[in-house]
Amino acid sequence: MKIKIAVPSKGRISEPSINILEKAGLGLIDKNNRKLISKTFNEDIEVMFARASDIPEFVNDGVADMGITGVDLIQENEADVEELLDLRFGQTKLVLAAPEDSEVNSVKDITEDMKVATEFPVLTKKYLEKNGLDLKIVKLSGSTEAAPFIGIADLITDLTSTGTTLKMNHLEIIDTILESTIKIIANKDSLKDKKELIEAVTTSIRGVLDADRKKLIMMNVKSVDLDKVKEVMPSMGGLTISEVLSSEKTVAVQAVIDEKQVFELVNDLRNAGAKDILVVPIERII
Repeated sequence: MKIKIAVPSKGRISEPSINILEKAGLGLIDKNNRKLISKTFNEDIEVMFARASDIPEFVNDGVADMGITGVDLIQENEADVEELLDLRFGQTKLVLAAPEDSEVNSVKDITEDMKVATEFPVLTKKYLEKNGLDLKIVKLSGSTEAAPFIGIADLITDLTSTGTTLKMNHLEIIDTILESTIKIIANKDSLKDKKELIEAVTTSIRGVLDADRKKLIMMNVKSVDLDKVKEVMPSMGGLTISEVLSSEKTVAVQAVIDEKQVFELVNDLRNAGAKDILVVPIERII
């Protein structure tokens, strides 16, 4: 029994998606010659490259068993899929915006004769209906921010991460429609029929996420100094302590810590009596 994972073929989330699969042990065998379907280091798992906007529908229809795509695209496609894991990257939001010199400063200023341009007609329509508005929606496939200035529409809805592009185009955010991030999704039937394999993939990727910005710190400590080291040592799940064969009574201590704690902690540990301190990167925490 095999599974296919649909991954964006290009765009801002393509490389991060491939990278997280590789860190989880599912690297592409021939990533320099990318094809529609690529084998991975696991013979039961294949990667399928597709447009990010098509992935929710592919997973919904069972063309792919799993997929990596944004919440915005999942909801725009109204895909009936299972969201398994937030990958903690690709944060963005879908916003309603108007020209800076317009009289629209809030949703209350919108009138029924206005038009809105967007690449997200489904989400935009739901938002307008929620606010009691029935505007004409102009569907575009790009350059949405230009629409108000060439007379196509009065308003736009568009994705933004920082708002910089909107400001550069003299647009002002009126409201946030949806906050989005990148998720791993699964076909609901596949989740039943191929549960073990899908859970194995999810567990491996979750391990990569849990290891992000974590370090393994190891050191030797004289037994008489152990209590002082314990006082300064933070840890995810307690310390691991084992005896060291040496002429003086010494123990080896190791723990998982946040990367941001390393700089100050190393000095504190030295002052507490630790020596031979090693700081090691972590690939996965299961």
